[in-house]
Amino acid sequence: MGISIAVDQTSAGVKAMRAAAPRPWPSNTRFKTKLEDEKAFDAQAFLDSAGAGRKVVEYESKETIFSQGDRATSVLYIQKGGVKLAVVNEAGEEAVVEILGPGDFFGVRCLAGQPERASTATTLTSSSILVIEKPEIIRLLYTERALSDRFIKQMLSRNIRIEEDMVDQLFNSAEKRLARVLLRLAHLDKSDPPVVEMPILSQQVLAEMVGTTRPRINVFMNRFKKQGFINYDGGLEVHQSLRKVLKSS
Repeated sequence: MGISIAVDQTSAGVKAMRAAAPRPWPSNTRFKTKLEDEKAFDAQAFLDSAGAGRKVVEYESKETIFSQGDRATSVLYIQKGGVKLAVVNEAGEEAVVEILGPGDFFGVRCLAGQPERASTATTLTSSSILVIEKPEIIRLLYTERALSDRFIKQMLSRNIRIEEDMVDQLFNSAEKRLARVLLRLAHLDKSDPPVVEMPILSQQVLAEMVGTTRPRINVFMNRFKKQGFINYDGGLEVHQSLRKVLKSS
């Protein structure tokens, strides 16, 4: 006859067997997450340093970074300084397309399959430029969300700015267009510090950006100075009060 034995699940023997049985390490998930966090891609650190597929190049003021018609094999990022993008037509006439500053990408058309540079890039001041080879930037845009989000956000902002410039050319006076250009160059078109000093651009360059003549730019600059909107004695300072020009009728 078999004998049934009731086992007390709380007995010392059962507790010992449970303790000896293999079980998952409860902190495995937390440990894995911690490792992943430690290896997380730092977009800013990447853009601030040299490494595989990228290099930092130092340029003096008014030095050419690339010329119109050069092979387009990389995307560039401004760590420090400023860059002017300009195009030249068959008659040799130059037009300034854009002025860029720290934190801006340029030379991005190579990502759309453009084999040659469509403009000439020249430094406005001493500048540090990160040059990222095309295969490397493509790889990172596919694999690193932080960099991809930052890149896409800037490209969308630039498209919005181009549309605003088109509207500006169609409907606003040259004086308002100049005010908008100066505010943008000083990063005061959004919500930045009240006064920002920046390198002086020649009135001819400003005229090309605004779409008017240098003498008219001279008249507007002197007017802005008398009204206290700007100061350009030895350097160019743009004040937030310049926004009043945009609101005037």
